[in-house]
Amino acid sequence: MTRDTDLDRFYDLLADLEAAVDGMQYLRDCDGYMDWPERGVYFFFSPEEARAGGQRRLTRIGTHAVSSGSGTSLWDRLRTHRGINSGTFAGGGNHRGSVFRKRVGEAMRTRDGLAEVYPEWGEGSSADREIRLKETGLERRVTEYIGDLPCLWLDVNDEPGPESDRAYIERNAIALVSNYRTDPLDRRTGDWLGMYSPAPAIRRSGLWNINHVDESYDPAFLDLFEERVAETTPL
Repeated sequence: MTRDTDLDRFYDLLADLEAAVDGMQYLRDCDGYMDWPERGVYFFFSPEEARAGGQRRLTRIGTHAVSSGSGTSLWDRLRTHRGINSGTFAGGGNHRGSVFRKRVGEAMRTRDGLAEVYPEWGEGSSADREIRLKETGLERRVTEYIGDLPCLWLDVNDEPGPESDRAYIERNAIALVSNYRTDPLDRRTGDWLGMYSPAPAIRRSGLWNINHVDESYDPAFLDLFEERVAETTPL
């Protein structure tokens, strides 16, 4: 098998997953009352950019609880990416708790020349109230951007840890889709925001991912992925 054949199979399996869960969701419409699996892998897609075959292009792959003993649930992770719905920071979020939000905001800051407006963006693991209030404008733009990305989820409810099936699927899915080290397949088209990222891994891979983009993939992960698709149900 070749990478392009494996990539086509992977997208076909994602189409099967979409059918299994009765369609993609948008985080802007989601909450914790929905029947989310306890643990899983998530996939974000570009809302307008498609592959040659017409399938929406993957733009971010992730999971959670890959440290032994972690209690983070799938919804916990997705909620940090979605942002905050109420209170002082409503419509915004906390990019210091979400690498995805951080990277999207970095690219916006670079593209729009906002480095002087948001000089502390991405610095540290926490920030005081004053800094967070100053960053609310950009946080809200990040929330809107991520909220417009269709997403799917895969039920993989195994124990937390680096050797979990979730970590295995995430790692290999990123490596398969990434164009970082290989001849590009499914090149990004148009003015993708990620091309303004200060992170070369994002610009070269075509994904909002840093880890695993320069690794080789194990084709056997596709068989496990197919098994897990059959076990995933609608929310």
